[in-house]
Amino acid sequence: MQDKHVFSVIPQNSLMLRFSLVFVLTVLAAFTPQKMVKVKINEEITVMLPEDLKPMTEDDLVQRFPSVRAPLGAFTDQNRQADFSVSLSATQWPDGDLKVASQFFKSGITNLYDKVYFISEGTQEIHGKTYIFFEFESRVNGTKSKLGEQEPVVKYSFVQYLVEPKRTLVFSFSCVKPVMPQWQKQAHAVMKSLRVK
Repeated sequence: MQDKHVFSVIPQNSLMLRFSLVFVLTVLAAFTPQKMVKVKINEEITVMLPEDLKPMTEDDLVQRFPSVRAPLGAFTDQNRQADFSVSLSATQWPDGDLKVASQFFKSGITNLYDKVYFISEGTQEIHGKTYIFFEFESRVNGTKSKLGEQEPVVKYSFVQYLVEPKRTLVFSFSCVKPVMPQWQKQAHAVMKSLRVK
């Protein structure tokens, strides 16, 4: 009798062990950095992007960039949960005052959302250019009266500005909060890979 009981436990433990192993491997695969590929935005801008990010479709562009000025380049993952874009800001800083520009950009970010938590901010030099950057989590409260928009939208973003005398370039990475652990390190790698002539 006792032997039958022991033998019936072993297959269950084996099955549980297999299930646990598959689960652990799946979780590890989700957090493994993706292969980075060089992407040419235009003749002056290149960046290394995770290979899962593909150019946005026309529908994606209309939905995410309703303004008149289209981005220079915009990319999204297959689930449309993570985006990277490069755009030309309408705001120019001919005097190149990074301190004033930084305060202006930070104010603009806080005005876009209902709540903002800044993870980090400052300036950093990348391939000979000085960028203003903001890394933050944002929240836009839901609208109770609109069907499908009742829940708040919480996102992780890393935004970098390159202020030059005749233009300001904006590099933006964002993803929904649940996939932030998967994308945060890659967002940093993307921003550090920027090359602007």
